[in-house]
Amino acid sequence: MSEEKKSENNQWKKVLFAKKKHGALQMTKEELLACECFSKDYMSFLNIAKTEREACTKVESLLQEHNFIPFTPGMALKVGDKIYQNNRGKSIIAAIIGTAPITEGVRLCAAHIDSPRLDLKQNPLYEDNELALFKTHYYGGIKKYQWTAIPLSLHGVIIKADGTKVTVNIGEAEADPVFCVTDLLPHLALEQMKRSSSDIIRGEELNLLVGSMPFKKDEESESVKLNLLHILYEKYDITESDFVSAELEAVPAFPVKEIGFDRSMIGGYGHDDRVCAYPALRALLDSNTPQHTAVVILTDKEETGSDGNTGLCSSYLKYFIEDLADCFGEKGRHVLHASQCLSADVNAAFDPTFPDVMERNNCAYLNHGVCVTKFTGARGKSGTSDASAEFVGTIRQLLDTENVVWQTGELGKVDGGGGGTVAAYIANLDVDTIDVGVPVLCMHAPFEVVSKIDVYMTYRAFFVFMAS
Repeated sequence: MSEEKKSENNQWKKVLFAKKKHGALQMTKEELLACECFSKDYMSFLNIAKTEREACTKVESLLQEHNFIPFTPGMALKVGDKIYQNNRGKSIIAAIIGTAPITEGVRLCAAHIDSPRLDLKQNPLYEDNELALFKTHYYGGIKKYQWTAIPLSLHGVIIKADGTKVTVNIGEAEADPVFCVTDLLPHLALEQMKRSSSDIIRGEELNLLVGSMPFKKDEESESVKLNLLHILYEKYDITESDFVSAELEAVPAFPVKEIGFDRSMIGGYGHDDRVCAYPALRALLDSNTPQHTAVVILTDKEETGSDGNTGLCSSYLKYFIEDLADCFGEKGRHVLHASQCLSADVNAAFDPTFPDVMERNNCAYLNHGVCVTKFTGARGKSGTSDASAEFVGTIRQLLDTENVVWQTGELGKVDGGGGGTVAAYIANLDVDTIDVGVPVLCMHAPFEVVSKIDVYMTYRAFFVFMAS
């Protein structure tokens, strides 16, 4: 082929081919520096917000620092006002009133702040052969074997018989003890290893090891259990019956860390979905008065189907919008119809060690920017809202105009499995909705991996969307 023909081919390729390249090659030095700074802030947030309650508490604190005030239905609102509503300490909505009439809709970013974990059962404590253990019930989709033989911390609340709330956080401070789920040594695991991979560790085998010392020199049965209860009584003034009204969660005790010689990635627990929740929050906090009212909702229960009064299958988002519209003498359904939403949730990143589950032309890659997912669901798009071409076009134009590095992706091959987000629940309220978020390696594992560039570009996407 002549040099002239090659040159013409290259020119047409530049015009006609979709452009795919590493995000760092599309960013300035200033953007890369901003990316590093943002990543440090995010890592700090992730370290102290390991449960939905802790995330909600930290978010409320940050909102108050930025002059957001609690929202009361019927209150007088004006352009620039900053409001929030805390839903039972486990989900939260915040908004900045924009310059446009509320009937032109809101710009909504919706993420979830719950993550897979081990929940304690209501009667968790027992003693077996002089070891004290907690029975657990896993929360969300996990590979159960990944939760054995790693340090775990205990977080949550206990409501005592008199109604007093006790907050628990054990295993995060340097001097704290940690807990673990035991596993068999390879030498004796011949029968265990014959089980199917999903059954190597069974749900009832996810028992948390919490103690082994007897109460003083007492030789009575369950003396180890008695000693543990005595420790808890002295520290928290609780008895065994108080566990029945407790929410205690076992989560990985290790801190968030940078990954790689180049420190380009972040490893830690809870990226799904706090890696989208924190950028959405920061985008709101960093916003000036937007054109359209900007709303961020950080919700609970997504990992178990979004049911319950703190999940998005409930009506608390709908009621918030109705109450907001009522402050301006308008109807909530008219506001919802005119609104746009980015369902801020993660997607699976391509893993070259396990390439067969992905279709390479339609999957997300680390460092290629925020991932826009037109539809989720499983197999025949079951459980998805499937954003319209018009709304995809709107988001595409916005990201391109604002120089946000972005890509598209699906959650695996067509018949490979799939998954869902909160997008369908918001779209069902008559809102234009699409999934936008960070690609993740090792999703739902105790230690997930993301790219710093993708996290920063997700923040940029949310920021320009709420400013639009």
